[in-house]
Amino acid sequence: MPGDDATIDEAVDAAEAASNSTVLAVVARSGFAVMAVLHIVIGAIAIAVAFGSPGEAEPSGAIAQLAANAWGPVLMWAGFIGCAGLALWQLSEATLRARHLPRGERLGKLVSSGFLSIAYGSVGLSFAAFALGQGGDSGDSTRDFSRALVQSPLGLPVLFGLGGTIIGIGVYFIVKGLGKKFKEELHRFEGTHRGKLVSALGVAGHAAKGVALILTGLLFVVAAVTNDPGSSTGLDGSLKALLQQPYGVILLLAIGAGFIAYGLFALVRARFGRM
Repeated sequence: MPGDDATIDEAVDAAEAASNSTVLAVVARSGFAVMAVLHIVIGAIAIAVAFGSPGEAEPSGAIAQLAANAWGPVLMWAGFIGCAGLALWQLSEATLRARHLPRGERLGKLVSSGFLSIAYGSVGLSFAAFALGQGGDSGDSTRDFSRALVQSPLGLPVLFGLGGTIIGIGVYFIVKGLGKKFKEELHRFEGTHRGKLVSALGVAGHAAKGVALILTGLLFVVAAVTNDPGSSTGLDGSLKALLQQPYGVILLLAIGAGFIAYGLFALVRARFGRM
């Protein structure tokens, strides 16, 4: 009925207005900062692993290191709040604000921002788990998730599709980095010396993250093709698999440095980027 449609439209408009609030924007920016720090720590762990040190080059490994210091509990809850806010902001990007876009762009936004919302939300839950003393290895969680998925109806096609989606997002990051499309988010530094540094960090960081995502997605695809869910070991497993390849150490060092570059870029994005 026309009256019901008008009520729904008003409710959606009110939800969009709430998603544009200053409070959510501030919390989302803090979430960007949290993710920036995680990327820097993951990059440092990857470099250490390349030199033979133990460690988990993935979010749970980075969170575990942050949780181990004296401010651990405070950092865990702050990380949870920031990532939850960022996930909510990305969800509003995928739904409420995307409804104003043309159909093709709307679908792309739904996939990209929707995936990021899930990713940030899962990292937020990891922070909460560590805050409650229940943190674990995300590589094991990924394998358990893959096993449960394989045992469900249509599990293998879904696992294959998930891997393909992650690979697609990885390609998107590489294209965004090499094409310097991230500059749209940071007009403030355009044409400045600092802008050149930020641009270099953005290119290296997006490319490295894209490669890491492609490797992670490939493991999901391999798990689906071989019907072996234990093959999907997440980011840590995909990076450590590089060590078995020619020039693997050099590649892992480059990806680790790229993650640090992405983290530094994301810190600038958190402070000055367009929301």
